Amino acid sequence: MTLYIKNMVCDRCKMVVTRELEKQNINFKKVELGEITLVDKIEVNRLKQFKENIERLGFELIDDKKSKLIEKVKTEIINLIYKPNAKLRTNLSAYLADKIGKDYSSISSLFSEVEGTTIEQYFIHQKIERVKELLVYDELSLSQIADQLTYSSVQHLSKQFKQVIGLTPSHFKKLRDKTRKSLDKV
Repeated sequence: MTLYIKNMVCDRCKMVVTRELEKQNINFKKVELGEITLVDKIEVNRLKQFKENIERLGFELIDDKKSKLIEKVKTEIINLIYKPNAKLRTNLSAYLADKIGKDYSSISSLFSEVEGTTIEQYFIHQKIERVKELLVYDELSLSQIADQLTYSSVQHLSKQFKQVIGLTPSHFKKLRDKTRKSLDKV
């Protein structure tokens, strides 16, 4: 049996959900982003209790097929962006169709209908959020960030960043540094 969980976006989320499963003695095979594979079926009242507990932690158990599919798309995109060795070796549409096992046009239509944005826009926004995060960490150069997130060039990253955020990456970083310094003085 598989459970689908909304808002699982990182390894820490997996750890929190795993801890909750263990706390309730629910036998599971594995916990992935957005997905839990159980050893066997779970009783209705235990499932209800698990659902209530994870909702208090900011997660949500997904019941309907549309939501499961949307969450799977989001999970695959997040995996592409945040997993260090996950590189897009084909175009996004072919990658998602392969990973999800459905025709991309139907996935795309459903995603746009439910989320109010395209898969491509969602992907770009997630990449830009990751760029912002890496800029704040200040461990990688813009060139290294572009390479890590498979941008064709630093110029392409900068242009996309400015379109989404309204600032260049360097201006964003300067603003963050000024804000950080003033907070450090407090």
